[in-house]
Amino acid sequence: QVQLGESGGGLVQAGGSLRLSCAASGTFFSINTMAWYRQTPGKQRELVASIIRGDRINYADSVKGRFTIARDNAKNTVYLQMNSLKPEDTAVYFCHADLRVEVPGMGRYRNLEVWGQGTLVTVSS
Repeated sequence: QVQLGESGGGLVQAGGSLRLSCAASGTFFSINTMAWYRQTPGKQRELVASIIRGDRINYADSVKGRFTIARDNAKNTVYLQMNSLKPEDTAVYFCHADLRVEVPGMGRYRNLEVWGQGTLVTVSS
């Protein structure tokens, strides 16, 4: 079983910074993509930033220049450094990973998507 453990959310004033962390644990062969999504009440979950194993990075337009995603492959961990935070960044942030796991007894692998439990980020004005 694979789990994603998130940390780093909290309350911050507008203009401040927070750093989110997400570590994958359990049994898996490799991690392809790791990403951060966010969601506010009544809205769909939206992609904030993603990073593919080869360090190809993608950001939502709303966070470009303010947020930075990075991953430590040795620690199976992805980070989201959030600077110049705005009240509209307030949301529950979810970590997502796309992994390769072995199919038991079959000698082959399949893709598995896993979500973290979410961490609340609140930006006060």
